Amino acid sequence: MHKLYYNGDIITMRKEEDAPEAVLVSQGRIAFVGEFKEAERLCPPETERVDLQGKTLMPSFIDAHGHITMLAQYTAFANLGKCTDFRQVVETLSAYRQEKDIQEGSVLMAYGYDHNFLAEQEHPTKAVLDQVSDRIPICILHTSGHMCVANSALLQACGITRDTPDPEGGKFGREENGEPNGYIEEVAAMTKVLLYMFSNVKSDFQKQMELAQKTYLKYGITTVQDGAVNPSAFQKLAEVAEKGGFCLDVAAYLLADEAKETVEKYPAYEKGYCNHLKIGGEKIILDGSPQGRSAWLSEPYEGEGAYRGYPACTDEQVRQWVEASIEAGHQLLAHCNGDAASQQYLDAFSQAVSDAPEKLERVRELRPVMIHCQTVREDQMEEMARLGMIPSIFVAHTWYWGDVHLKNLGPVRGSHISPVKWALKHGLIYNFHQDPPVVEPDMLHTVWCAVNRITRSGQPIGQEQCVSVFEALKGVTIHGAYAYHEEDQKGTIEAGKLADLVILDKNPLKTDKMRIRDIQVLETVKEGKTLYRNGEKEGTL
Repeated sequence: MHKLYYNGDIITMRKEEDAPEAVLVSQGRIAFVGEFKEAERLCPPETERVDLQGKTLMPSFIDAHGHITMLAQYTAFANLGKCTDFRQVVETLSAYRQEKDIQEGSVLMAYGYDHNFLAEQEHPTKAVLDQVSDRIPICILHTSGHMCVANSALLQACGITRDTPDPEGGKFGREENGEPNGYIEEVAAMTKVLLYMFSNVKSDFQKQMELAQKTYLKYGITTVQDGAVNPSAFQKLAEVAEKGGFCLDVAAYLLADEAKETVEKYPAYEKGYCNHLKIGGEKIILDGSPQGRSAWLSEPYEGEGAYRGYPACTDEQVRQWVEASIEAGHQLLAHCNGDAASQQYLDAFSQAVSDAPEKLERVRELRPVMIHCQTVREDQMEEMARLGMIPSIFVAHTWYWGDVHLKNLGPVRGSHISPVKWALKHGLIYNFHQDPPVVEPDMLHTVWCAVNRITRSGQPIGQEQCVSVFEALKGVTIHGAYAYHEEDQKGTIEAGKLADLVILDKNPLKTDKMRIRDIQVLETVKEGKTLYRNGEKEGTL
């Protein structure tokens, strides 16, 4: 299969000033980039000519951090993302229960509520959910994924009572008499509830995964991540891969305390992509959510006395995981929203290389990643540069929760969330993500956020951290490829690389920066094959 792209803007992502006339694709790879006449001369007779008609061709986007399995599972849940008060939460859940005919003996799950944007300015409780049903187990997930709410039936099914202690790194909301009120915070506390719910939800995982891939494709993404995978979840991913169910490349990062079991069982996936699935490395979670005030900070939250959030793990646990990842030669990703969590992660690596200086080069080769980086400080960016650590920045926080951060952190710390310019200043190879399903994987909206830094209310937030459009585009293309050790295969339009491409209706480099988020993905191409075309009826991948 051969294609010749011409008559449009071509952004190679090698240099901002690059302006080739044509791109020739052959057998899934880029064969030539340059002058149109030379490309035509190289075309085999059966070459398909693609007239861009003034549109823009560039490398497809790379999801640097997300959860494709979770996004797939969410396709079977009720969506509370548009609810503005408890009444709407109850109405949406009740309508979903009726639409899906959910009866006793089944369960009801929903996602996407955010207490920050509810009129009550607080989390719902079991009393709210019991209005929908106190006999069918109900669980609603906060949009951050770090909190959930259970109704009375679910708490009873899971044996959560006033005598259930708060686990280390999590907590249960309580009524004045000590009874659980249904609110549950952080993975350590949520696990029992979620295991019960997921084991009882009726679903077709293969179909859900197809729907999830279509979501990524409509945003121009061809490489995605599953960023916290336990053994049973990887088994499901492997089953999809073995059936040829992946059209995108999926990099799975295994939860560190269970990674060895999965690697030993599935060695083929550790060596690289097998049927579009690979084990990329390991993942640890060190704190919670800044918009939920569970992220671990070095200084207190505004209006919370001495409260700074809390760690999810001990220093010794983190040190052991870091040492094990270096020993195994595995890339390590760490969820760090608060700067205290960031420091814990940095300290573990700094200690490892201090105890054995020869490890520094090994660490730099492994390219450890700090995920989210919401409140990371500039001095921490300097240490990241020394270690060769990659900041994967959830820069869309500036829009989605910028106003909340200013309230929770104050004007100085709040303005410094998602500090991309500091990363650029210190020579770090940063990338951007949306943490799907936390928010939609809309790469062009993320680029818009990095360039403009404006909150939902229209307030500028940390304008000194703005970057140029080209610098932002690097964060969703070549820098994403670098994080996966795939910069020789993806991220730029160069001869020899995979023909992973996207066609846009406008050139981001020539568009008013306030209009970048309005740019439309017209076509998404993976290894020369068009998998998404805007306006076409969706079919089977």
